[in-house]
Amino acid sequence: MARQTASPTQRFGAHMSIAGGLHNACTAGQDAGCDCLQVFVKNQRQWVAAPLTDEAVREWKRAVRRTGLRPIVAHGTYLINLASPDATNRKRSIDAHIDELTRCEALGIRYLVAHPGSHVGQGEAVGIRRIAGALDCIHRATAGFKVRTLLETTAGQGTNLGYRFEHLAEIITRVGAPERVDVCLDTCHLYAAGYDFRRSDGYQAMMADFDRLLGTRRIKCIHVNDSKQACGSRVDRHEHIGRGTLGTGGFRQILNDPRLAKVPKILETPKGKDDKGRDLDRVNLARLRRLIRR
Repeated sequence: MARQTASPTQRFGAHMSIAGGLHNACTAGQDAGCDCLQVFVKNQRQWVAAPLTDEAVREWKRAVRRTGLRPIVAHGTYLINLASPDATNRKRSIDAHIDELTRCEALGIRYLVAHPGSHVGQGEAVGIRRIAGALDCIHRATAGFKVRTLLETTAGQGTNLGYRFEHLAEIITRVGAPERVDVCLDTCHLYAAGYDFRRSDGYQAMMADFDRLLGTRRIKCIHVNDSKQACGSRVDRHEHIGRGTLGTGGFRQILNDPRLAKVPKILETPKGKDDKGRDLDRVNLARLRRLIRR
């Protein structure tokens, strides 16, 4: 039997700044050689931002058409904690997530990536219940929206949830509208959380675990980041592709899995220039594309 290979037409992108206007991220992505894109839909360091203007939405949509970048994925603010035991912070988090979904819906963005949340010492079971309950509140407030929340796998720093597939599976099982929630894998986070997928046996075991608990159809985005820290370190530190402890082996496994060929793969690696003056996003994207078997 001929060996299955991943499609050579996979779409790669990077997270781009929205400084000066959302539309500027599209231009930056095109300049870096992206096929797809990730953005924040407002300042990620603030709870509240001015509403989107009609002109900002039109300008964004013109930029998306002009550059042909697709799909576009948004990332939620890091301030949000849907598992917070503090009532004020939890309400603020729910309201902020509703606002970001509303912005995504207006912009035509289909997916909003969110870190599940941190139980802050209350225990994983309690935190998982709080996240599911918060998502139910959010879904009631955004009935009819097309945009979905993508729960991101985490490294498991501190009391962060989402570092085991079981966490994500239980959250989605508890949510009243599970069809509105899917998953974003992060390669650095998976590795730091203890999933060693550098070689085929480890990768197949990891994916079998994911498929059993969630189903690979729920993977709608992959953050492609190497890791500065070791497998199982529970430390979230991104590194350039092939320059960290994950190396190229893990990326080769993912990029040549036909089940993931249509899933957008997005860099969140440090920006800047290399010692030859080359844009680091371009360098990292080229390294990823070279790992696909033709």
